[in-house]
Amino acid sequence: MNKTNEVSSADDGKMREILEVLLTDDEDITARAVARLHPSIRAASSITRSESRRRLLAEYQQRQAEYRRWRGRAAKQSGADMAATLADKDLRIAELEATVQLLTASHVATLRAVGELGGFSKWARFYEQYRDARDKLAELGAIPEAAIVPMQENSKRRN
Repeated sequence: MNKTNEVSSADDGKMREILEVLLTDDEDITARAVARLHPSIRAASSITRSESRRRLLAEYQQRQAEYRRWRGRAAKQSGADMAATLADKDLRIAELEATVQLLTASHVATLRAVGELGGFSKWARFYEQYRDARDKLAELGAIPEAAIVPMQENSKRRN
């Protein structure tokens, strides 16, 4: 990694910290606000011209908009209604997490079966064009990590 990338990475880390503070304090998240608080970025255009910084800024702006929407809804609901809504959301999250665990286990079992039958290379070729999906499966732990050894055919077949 060269010095420019190291500096950029450090600046981006500091930018993330500043964005977290702005989000926590519910201050408007703008390129100008970040530039004002950042120790080495002097102008908002330094953020908007950089693809990675612009994406990070947009991500936090979206998060802030979502938080503000939720806060607006919460202000209109009574405490009991809010507690019921949160309980429902917690239940839904638990159901989704259980579903992900089930699908992950099922996917791992399927891949192991395909690998044992010698078809893992075909599966991998199929997913070459779906790299994002394959990366997400790996992130979820849904791809078994084991050495794939081709099966040897037995020269003597049994009847």
